[in-house]
Amino acid sequence: MQEDYRKFYSHHLGRDIEMLVYGNWGYPIVLFPTSMGHYYEYKDFGLTDTARWFVESGKVKLYCIDSVDRDSWYAKHLHPGTRIWNHVLYDRFLHEELVPSIQRECNVQKIGVSGASFGGYHALNFAFRHPEQVGHLLTMGAAFDIRSFLGGYYDENVYFNNPPDYLPNDPNKELHHMNIVLGTSEYDFCKDSNIKISGILNHKGIRHQLDITPWGNHDWPVWKDQFPRYLSKI
Repeated sequence: MQEDYRKFYSHHLGRDIEMLVYGNWGYPIVLFPTSMGHYYEYKDFGLTDTARWFVESGKVKLYCIDSVDRDSWYAKHLHPGTRIWNHVLYDRFLHEELVPSIQRECNVQKIGVSGASFGGYHALNFAFRHPEQVGHLLTMGAAFDIRSFLGGYYDENVYFNNPPDYLPNDPNKELHHMNIVLGTSEYDFCKDSNIKISGILNHKGIRHQLDITPWGNHDWPVWKDQFPRYLSKI
């Protein structure tokens, strides 16, 4: 596969965000890393290789990007209000800087987002906050309630970045036009979180697929099986 290393400077974050981009053309998929993971994580664990056929045939183009988890959700040395604000800046980087650039580069109105474990939280939260920018959401082994990271701290920014809180009250009709796949497995400790989000989506009449793989747990072999299957639904 063609692999390109890039740096994207974010004015919101005041830093470069590194990424690996796979493919020359195709429908763009942004891949968020797992907890405190880096842009090369999916390459190192072989997940990008499971998408080789889709990339080399021009079906998809993968953007494996960095997170700022070490300055937000996992930055225990910072006040919770500062941590959630750093995530808000990351969301603004995605919404106002990176995703518009990808839309122009690939000549698409909407992109796809995906991720495993905590990367799945990032993908789902961005998709549900900005459904006008996302046409496909593919998560694997994710949990979606982030209140446990904040030690009881709660404000408006927490509410609007905690999908179990804001999703039931979200009236955005674009949510009904998104291809949503929630992937988990029988022994995944995040399975109940996926079942809860699926229940909220069912209550709102939003079409989606809850895929519970009947083997495995919260680990890479399951996600490497799921990712190409979910790409085939695009």
